[in-house]
Amino acid sequence: MTVDLLLGLQWGDEGKGKIVDVLTSNYDIIARFQGGPNAGHTLEFDGIKHVLRTIPSGIFHKSAVNVIGNGVVIDPVVFQKEIEGLAKFNIDIKKKLIISRKAHLILPTHRLLDAASEASKGKAKIGSTLKGIGPTYMDKTGRNGLRVGDIELVDFKERYRALADKHEAMIAFYGVELQYNLEELETEFFESIEEIKKLDFIDSEEYMYQAQKAGKSILCEGAQGSLLDVDFGTYPFVTSSNTTAAGACTGLGIAPNRIKEVYGIFKAYTTRVGSGPFPTELFDEVGAAMAKVGNEFGSVTGRARRCGWLDLVALKYAVQVNGVTQLMMMKGDVLSGFDTLKICTEYNYKGKNIAHFPYNVEEENVTPIYKEFKGWKQDLTGMTTYEELPIELKEYIEFIEKELEVPIKIVSVGPDRKQTIMK
Repeated sequence: MTVDLLLGLQWGDEGKGKIVDVLTSNYDIIARFQGGPNAGHTLEFDGIKHVLRTIPSGIFHKSAVNVIGNGVVIDPVVFQKEIEGLAKFNIDIKKKLIISRKAHLILPTHRLLDAASEASKGKAKIGSTLKGIGPTYMDKTGRNGLRVGDIELVDFKERYRALADKHEAMIAFYGVELQYNLEELETEFFESIEEIKKLDFIDSEEYMYQAQKAGKSILCEGAQGSLLDVDFGTYPFVTSSNTTAAGACTGLGIAPNRIKEVYGIFKAYTTRVGSGPFPTELFDEVGAAMAKVGNEFGSVTGRARRCGWLDLVALKYAVQVNGVTQLMMMKGDVLSGFDTLKICTEYNYKGKNIAHFPYNVEEENVTPIYKEFKGWKQDLTGMTTYEELPIELKEYIEFIEKELEVPIKIVSVGPDRKQTIMK
């Protein structure tokens, strides 16, 4: 019996989907434990690019069962479209995909609330993806939410109406101009609910417990990244769920002492989407080159990602909070061609050098302190072994391992599942 955990160590977009896809052949169950359809997990193989939003990234493998856990929030409309997009790949969705009854539903009015709330903030916007994620988690913690299990109840539509009416009153309270046709949105919503009903709903904590007893191997898949965790991220510019290792326990009903390996994924540099502090952000041609070569645009939102040097202070913080046992470095190929590379090893925080991640990392408080490394010119995308990698990249990797005191086991040199070097 194995329960391993895979999560992002930065502000999301680290490449988790690709690595889950690469590792799935080692597991019986792939289980998503938090987040919603604001997260896009990109997989690329056989010349085709796939973007998954709610469905776990093991769906393309014939053997693995994919579980959507209780910590996930599901938009039925987005979910149905995602399933339709997989139809051409001959995947037995009914057999391979199951959903926790305790997962919460994103209503059309949640998306409208999200838009109204963000519009009311003006310049103080937090950079919401406007997918209704925040309002859904607010209803969850406010004990108002609708869950997948409620779909099975005879009074589901009455429960829906009561919550949607409450949302409309809240939207009016914001006092912003919002054009929408709720009747149209609701028609689409209830059509999607009928499609979701075709899948099996489970009491996921019991399912996961029995799977462990039966000796099944489980990989828990997170969304977003550790620095977006609602407790440990750069609050308030965070997501609404626990993206760190603890979220896997609460989001699936797995006991902490069952988790064995914690795989931490990070980019060879740093990116961030939306608003919020970013100490190592680059505003010059180097940052622009990273964005261009790395194709740094959100797989779901299309939003341009801000780019900067690797922040080891933030990365060390994420490793500590999550108890990471193995590291995986993504997009090493993007750094080819730079004469000099930099890694932030400390912050000058209010005039004092510190090596830990402080409460406030806003620009006025934090100045990054860098260590420079010699770059390399070689194209990495065709390399298949660690020995082939340029010495400069190996030195870069070894420095990170030494500082974090955790081994880097995988180096990704391209988006395709084959462009993955095991170290």
